[in-house]
Amino acid sequence: MAEQLEPETILREIGELEGRIAELRQAANMPEPDLRATLDAALVELELALSALRTFGNDQSSASGRSATAETERRVLRTVFQDAPVPLFLLDRDAGVRRVNKQAAALLGTSPGYVSGKQFVAFCDLPTRAPLRSQLAAVVRTGRRRRAKVRFLGREHPIDAVVTMARVWIRGEPDPMVVVAAGASTTATDGPEVAGDEAPGEKGGASAGAPRAGGAPAAAPPRDEGMAALVHRMDVLATASELLLDEPVFNENVAIRRCARLLTSEMAEWVFIDLAPPRPGPGAQGGPANGDADRELRRVVAMGPPDERSEDIVRSLERVNAETGTLSHTVYTTRQSALRPHVEDLDLLGVCADGQSACVKMGATSVLCVPVEDGDRCIGTITLAGSGEHGPFDLLDLGVAQRLGRYLALVIRASRLYQRRDEVAVSLQSSLLPQQLPRIAGVEVAGLYRAATHGVEVGGDFYDVFPAADGGWGMVLGDVCGKGQKAAAVTAAARHGVRALAGWKSDPVEVLSMVNQGLLDEERFVTAVLARLNVDGERVSVTVASAGHPPAIVISADGMIRYASSGGVPLGLFDDFEAVAQTLDLDVGDTLFFHSDGVLDACDLVRRQYGQERLLEVLAGHATAPLQDMLGALERNLLDYCDGDLRDDVSMLALRRLPVPLN
Repeated sequence: MAEQLEPETILREIGELEGRIAELRQAANMPEPDLRATLDAALVELELALSALRTFGNDQSSASGRSATAETERRVLRTVFQDAPVPLFLLDRDAGVRRVNKQAAALLGTSPGYVSGKQFVAFCDLPTRAPLRSQLAAVVRTGRRRRAKVRFLGREHPIDAVVTMARVWIRGEPDPMVVVAAGASTTATDGPEVAGDEAPGEKGGASAGAPRAGGAPAAAPPRDEGMAALVHRMDVLATASELLLDEPVFNENVAIRRCARLLTSEMAEWVFIDLAPPRPGPGAQGGPANGDADRELRRVVAMGPPDERSEDIVRSLERVNAETGTLSHTVYTTRQSALRPHVEDLDLLGVCADGQSACVKMGATSVLCVPVEDGDRCIGTITLAGSGEHGPFDLLDLGVAQRLGRYLALVIRASRLYQRRDEVAVSLQSSLLPQQLPRIAGVEVAGLYRAATHGVEVGGDFYDVFPAADGGWGMVLGDVCGKGQKAAAVTAAARHGVRALAGWKSDPVEVLSMVNQGLLDEERFVTAVLARLNVDGERVSVTVASAGHPPAIVISADGMIRYASSGGVPLGLFDDFEAVAQTLDLDVGDTLFFHSDGVLDACDLVRRQYGQERLLEVLAGHATAPLQDMLGALERNLLDYCDGDLRDDVSMLALRRLPVPLN
């Protein structure tokens, strides 16, 4: 261009420039374009335009001349920058984005206003960031044009690209700036422009993308994609309701892990949950009610992708607490959710023990964090992090996470209330069972009680071993109909009534008859099995009486099974009570086994009962094992069968005849 340019010349040059840009746009849209050549040409045009503007501005001294120059400059820059057929970023010397054209915004899948003001490297994946900063610094320092490979964090997936960086001087700016032109192998260069300064996903409150892990895409999608994303999030919330609010699972630890597992499978690559410990005192839940931070958060779970490398990272993340200054701590104390679609501060989630930031260790470029609050008190936070492989998190992701935080808080509150009630129930239940069983010469005794997993009310099972009349021993196991305080009262009456009456009556049938009379005024009935043990030299005999209870079982040392007589009428129903009794001799190694109906009635996931055959199989398989091991093996087998979901209390009591000592 000439040294001095008149306004008419400038206008002519602008017209020619517009024509060349149109040709470049056509070249970029060819089936097999030479994108690198197109980028170089676009930069040349930009440099020529800036050179012309500087030359023209040197001789403009009057106020009207300065106004005309400014207007001409804006027009040229707008023509070159906004209408360029390639994505362009204008950066300050510190790599902050000053402006982008609509092609660059379309490349990232967001609005130009959202990109401006952020660090350019925040829109690139973590491995790209450090080398790219060095390249940009070199361009500013030397003025030499440079190329670099980058990986942009696009709306739906990362985009591999080659960027060309050139230093430019713009009149009115004290420092040089950098123009970055990007050429990508897969990018939509004709996407619609989104106006305004909204964050990703903020335009119209819509999200994008089909169901995926790692967070939703950032810009407004086509209607069918937006509907698919909305349906997916509704499915996530419905699944969360089933997992967290399922009645048998008022268990804090189970609910937390289920929530984290759901989020890692449906929304994010990395999830961790931090909770404040419960406050001491009745009714306290823990956590700030009005932003107080006197109780520090503790990481209770961290989950990531299911691979070997992630396991080591998870272990490191589990040891990172939400200290002051981290996003989790800020969300916890302010009770305000936070969305960081493109992470700029890599220490946002804390630093691991090895000095590496948690974001770098996870490869996280997009983060959101929501409070776990029940409407009254905040008890912790849920943090989601993604690498950008499926796009950054958006406002719909934030909304789903907020709702899950609310669900989880309600479950935790219910769990802690149930836990306190359970502690009371366990204390009361323990008062209905013997603290320890007595030692009896020539025999071994063992007992086991397992409370039902449904509800926290006191169960009606009881057992006891005690001295009986005439030097014998008594064994009783019973089950009161129902649960709760009334059942506990009947349980105490039955247990202590049997124990007291057996102290001066040697006949088990007579003892049960007298207990029946004492329970007739109660509103609940009791099934029970009572045995009197006699050890007379080398003979060990037992008289077993049943009152509507499952029969006693005798297991010989070789695994053979036989039953004692069963039947009879439950206690507390009829005045004309009648029990069934039988006397058995026990050989060395024989085991007498009592159990409640909770053993037989336990069900698997399809409601099939555990049943008699499975019980006998386990007992026969452990006929020679120590009694406590036999009962423990039966308990484990039972819990495995019902997947830990016991609908009724389980009680077991066993007695085994021991060999006579050689001395």
